[in-house]
Amino acid sequence: MLAVCKVAECKGGIEVRNCDPIEPKAGEVRIKVSAAGICGTDMQIYNWAPRMARRMQLPRILGHEVCGIIEAVGPEVRSPKVGDFVSLESHVFCRECRQCRLGRAHLCEKTTYPGINFDGGFAEYVTVPSQICWVNPPGLSLEVAAMMEPFGISVHATREGSGVAGKSVLINGCGPIGLMNIATARAMGATKVIACDLNPIRLKTATEMGADRVVNAAVEDLCSVIADMTAHAGVDVAIEYTGSEDGFNTCFQSLSKGGDFRLVGAPPKPISVDFTQWLLKCPKMQNIHGRRIWDSWQFALELISAKKVDLGPIHSHSIPLSEGKKGFELILAGKAVKPLIIP
Repeated sequence: MLAVCKVAECKGGIEVRNCDPIEPKAGEVRIKVSAAGICGTDMQIYNWAPRMARRMQLPRILGHEVCGIIEAVGPEVRSPKVGDFVSLESHVFCRECRQCRLGRAHLCEKTTYPGINFDGGFAEYVTVPSQICWVNPPGLSLEVAAMMEPFGISVHATREGSGVAGKSVLINGCGPIGLMNIATARAMGATKVIACDLNPIRLKTATEMGADRVVNAAVEDLCSVIADMTAHAGVDVAIEYTGSEDGFNTCFQSLSKGGDFRLVGAPPKPISVDFTQWLLKCPKMQNIHGRRIWDSWQFALELISAKKVDLGPIHSHSIPLSEGKKGFELILAGKAVKPLIIP
């Protein structure tokens, strides 16, 4: 089978190779992949970020935002069954650690990931533990099914803390999940959604996803815009997606006293924080890691089924598996929002 692999410990190092499908063992299923999305984590692997270098053994088939049809099941698998159309939760949880036993499997102390710890879904077939399969309802498009995993992060971020109903919300960083978060916040009752990014394509898509105001940080001062829109009170909720020190600080500066600071994208290295200022502003901080399993998925599906959220504008390119490297190049060039690899 064809597969997109990380093969070298350097920036780039991506090849399309012929690999053998893996026979499912006890508790595993093999999926014929319908579509798989390239995400920020895949780009970190492409750039060989230190965090990824510590975790991965190469070569590795990439990809964890995956949907497809169950083609074979291993022993002891009762669900899903052959023929089911599934999407994958990317956190393989142990079920045994304290976090799992407390109902917080998304914070499992022994989490492993397809496309990082074992071969992922940028391939014609992928073999995974059956426990991470979410069975989709009939009629769900493969494009939406491939984006259910990242969409769940936006649902988690929207529902944490005090939620968003009746609140003004800043989405700082309009990558695919930030764009999803615009629509999710709107669907869940935000009164005002402000979106900020540098990329014109992303900003155009932010408007399509329902932002009341988009801010190009290259030409406008976000804090001034927010001050003007909130009578200098600041936003009630700031959700940080950029993963930059400037983004972190701008979210804090844009926040109202006692507001919710939700951190999804973290700076890649330690940064200085003035905790005297934090004490004076008294923000409530929520750290967003993945999705809550499985309630974020259930809320996500209900939003899609009720047509409260349309993920269509986020899917920018469909790329054949044989040209999988092109998706990475489009993202690097700022020309893509969410490329999907279609075997």
